[in-house]
Parts: sequence; C-alpha cells; structure tokens
Amino acid sequence: MARSTKTTQDSNTNGDNQLVVAISSRALFDLGDSHALFEREGLDAYRGFQIEHEDEILQPGVAFPLVQKLLGLNKLAGDVPPVEVILLSRNSGDTGLRIFNSIQHYGLEISRAAFTSGAPTSDYIAPFKTDLFLSANAEDVGRALKAGVAAATILPSTAPPRASEQLRIAFDGDAVIFGDEGERVSREEGLEAFHRNETELAEQPLSVGPFRGFLTAVHRLQAAFPAENSPIRTALVTARSAPAHKRVILTLRRWGVRIDEALFLGGRDKGPFLDAFGADIFFDDSPANVESARKHVATGHVPHGVSNP
Repeated sequence: MARSTKTTQDSNTNGDNQLVVAISSRALFDLGDSHALFEREGLDAYRGFQIEHEDEILQPGVAFPLVQKLLGLNKLAGDVPPVEVILLSRNSGDTGLRIFNSIQHYGLEISRAAFTSGAPTSDYIAPFKTDLFLSANAEDVGRALKAGVAAATILPSTAPPRASEQLRIAFDGDAVIFGDEGERVSREEGLEAFHRNETELAEQPLSVGPFRGFLTAVHRLQAAFPAENSPIRTALVTARSAPAHKRVILTLRRWGVRIDEALFLGGRDKGPFLDAFGADIFFDDSPANVESARKHVATGHVPHGVSNP
C-alpha cells in the first residue's frame, strides 16, 4: 500500500484516567487472505477485493477476544475508569468500510479511527493519547516504542479463546515492565554475575521499561474493584528466579503497582505456565519466548532491549 493520503476521524477528548488501546485491523480481524493478495498482486487488487466483499463479515483475529473483554469493562457498574479502543489502520477509508461493518456486526464500541492509505499509523498514537498499541505491522510497533508508547507486534496464534469472562494479562519483566539492564549483565557477564548484581542492588528500584505506563493504567482499573472480585487479573511471568526475585518485588512495591501473580521460572519454558494462568495476552521481548508462548496464548512481541538489536 504505497499511497500516503491520510484520513483521520476526530481526536480523543476524554480524561487522563481513561485507558486507551489502539489496535490495527490485522490484529483485530483475520485479514490473512486479503493481506496475502495485497502482497502478491498489489494495492489495486486488494482494494477491489475489499470493496467487492465489504458486506462479508471478517472473522475475529488474534487480539479480538482481548478487545471484547476490554470494552466489556465499560458495562460494569461503579466508578470504573473508561476504556476506549481505537482503530489505526493502513487501509484507506474506502477499503476500511469492510472493517467498520465487521466492528458493528460484532457490537464492538469502536467509533474513532485513523485510516492512513498505506502510511505508518504511528503518527496518530500520541494525538489519541494511547496507552497501548497492538499491531501486526512490526514497523509501526517499532515507531510507537521509540515514541515512548507501550507497543507489541501481535503474532499469529492457534491458541483457543478463553472461556473465562475475567480479563487476564501477563507480562515479562526485564525489557518490558522494567529496563533491560539485567538482561545486558546476564548476556555479557553470565548468570552468576546477574544474580550477584541483583542481590547487591536489591534495594535499588529497577529502571522503567516500555510497559510501565500501561501497567499503571491497568492498575487504575483494578483499583476500582475489590482484589478478591476483580474482572482483571495480572501476572508477571519472568525467567528470573531467587535471589533475583527480591528486587522485582520491592520495585513494584515502590511503584505502588499491583501484580496478582508472580511466576519466577528460572528459565523454564513459559508457554505451559501462561496456559495455566489463562492469559488473554502475554507481552515479552524475547523472540524465543514469544515463539513458545504463541502456541498456548495470544502473544505480543515487544521489540525492545538487548534481545532485539
């Protein structure tokens, strides 16, 4: 999609307590066949196909269940910070009509969108005051991360949708919630040096990673509910193990952020543990970890830190 004309709906005017998630059309819906057509035959063929089939409803994509649960939080009673999902798409407004038809068919409360006709969508992340950006386009994700917004590339997954109504989000620690200094020590000096370093610095908070802001926004939502009866549950799923656990716990305590479950796996394969937790989405920077995870749960790759030169 080479055209650069940009079409944008009105900008976000809601309050700062709102959680705003921006998502691409290929993360929300299954556009695999039509995207393959675009790569094979070009923009004109893609445009013709989408217009010809614009009344055919698209099948849900990898991040569809996550979006459903996020928007479902708006229907709960009480003083709950609102959640908004915004569509950011490299389609044009013309080819995007099929996407909005599908949004309306599934009853998703998505009204704001930017259609960029092939141009990067990342220019509109800041004006929409986005807390999290999910896309199948790694270039757009990289741009968002450089702009300081939590972002992840949604990977293809065969994981079944979760039956639970509770929204479950799992995070890796280093280079996702926290900075990647620990990973750098581990890679450059070895695991023993890493454990020694984390023990010596246990009382010093870890630096902030790209998902710190999103984690804080999720915590604001959780704070509106009793801990024992919350519609949102979070988990830290990390390759760390004792004695490197203490610094993590004390950092989260210092930040005043709640994590419901903390799994210190010491390098074990994360996939089965994420399946046991029932994650609707998992965020990790390691290409090896996301390959394992996406066999079990919907997974977002965070191309940040030393694992992603």
